[in-house]
Order: sequence, then structure tokens, then C-alpha cells
Amino acid sequence: MKPLETAAADIFGDRLPLAQHYHDSLATDGSVRGFIGPREVPRLWERHILNCAVLSEAIPADARVADIGSGAGLPGIPLAIARPDLSITLIEPLLKRSVYLGEVKEQLGLSNVTVIRGRAEEKAVRDEVAPVDVVTSRAVAPLGRLAGWSLPLVKKGGKMIALKGSSVAEELERDQREIKKAGGGLAEIRVVGTEHLADPTTLILIARVK
Repeated sequence: MKPLETAAADIFGDRLPLAQHYHDSLATDGSVRGFIGPREVPRLWERHILNCAVLSEAIPADARVADIGSGAGLPGIPLAIARPDLSITLIEPLLKRSVYLGEVKEQLGLSNVTVIRGRAEEKAVRDEVAPVDVVTSRAVAPLGRLAGWSLPLVKKGGKMIALKGSSVAEELERDQREIKKAGGGLAEIRVVGTEHLADPTTLILIARVK
């Protein structure tokens, strides 16, 4: 096996065919509909699917998860495939993307996934979704604004987990006031996927304390 094939098999186990189906959907339908750029198609496994699936290392068993700004399903769909024990709600405001997410859910038979069209900051969405154990996100907004959207969905003692880049420490320092205002407390920067990826995933985890 090639390294990426080995990593995918390790991460998804007997659900690897579902991950392959999702990859193929992104590479074809997702690309045609403008959800994935043409240059990203050859890099879907490493930069998108596996990069998101390793988020599972930071999520406890049987957690209720809300994924905000899901887009084409990243990180929510890879996470749902890798971790069938999780109950995952995908929150996406754009109609064309939420329709696609619904199609993927049905095609893959992901009974642990619910799709909601809306924005995390909307009262109706909060009333329907909250409280969850974990809120996830990827490339949605600067950290302070993201905390304002994510933490109100999280139960006290739960966490928001965001996939971020190398500048996350600077974001954390810059946005401390907004994070605290949103109810955030202790923050932790964690790297996951070190066993599987040449370029592991950087996460920031922020606990809700009030």
C-alpha cells in the first residue's frame, strides 16, 4: 500500500469504502458544482479528507457534535465516517451546499448525520441544536468571531474544536477578549494525525466555562 492508502485504511477501517465514495463524490460532483477547486482534486485525501478525519483523536466517545459552516462536508462527513459512534449535525447556510450534504448523507447511508440549513448564530438553529458536547469548524472565520458562533451551541464543560493553521497562537492572543465574552475558558493548541499525515492537522480546543 502507498502511505496515504495505509493511513486511510487505518483511520476508516471497514468504513473505508464510504470514505472512497465520498472522495469520488467530491472529485466529480463536488468539483462540478464548485465546492472543490480543480487544483484540490488530486489532493483530496491528504489535504481534506484525512486532514479532517484525524480530528476524531480529539473527540470523546458517543459525543454529540455540531459542525458549523460545513460547506461540502469538511470536517463533518469524514468525521461521521470514521466515528459512527458520534451524532453529527452539519450546519450550512447555503442552499446548494446543504442540498449536496443531504445527498451525500443518503448516498452513504450515514444514519449518524443530520443536515440543517442555517447559520450557527441564528436563534432558531441554536434552539434546535444546542447543547452539544463539541462544535467543530474548518476555515469558517477568525477565532474570536468563531468562538461567538460556536460556544453558545456547546454545553458547559464541552468544547469548540477548530482546524487552524500555523498562526493559531497569534489568533488566540489577539482574540482573547471575544473568546472570554462568548463563554470560553482554557484553550489548548493540539496537533493530531502525526502517525498518519506528513503534514498533521493543527487544532485549537476551547472549553466553555459559562
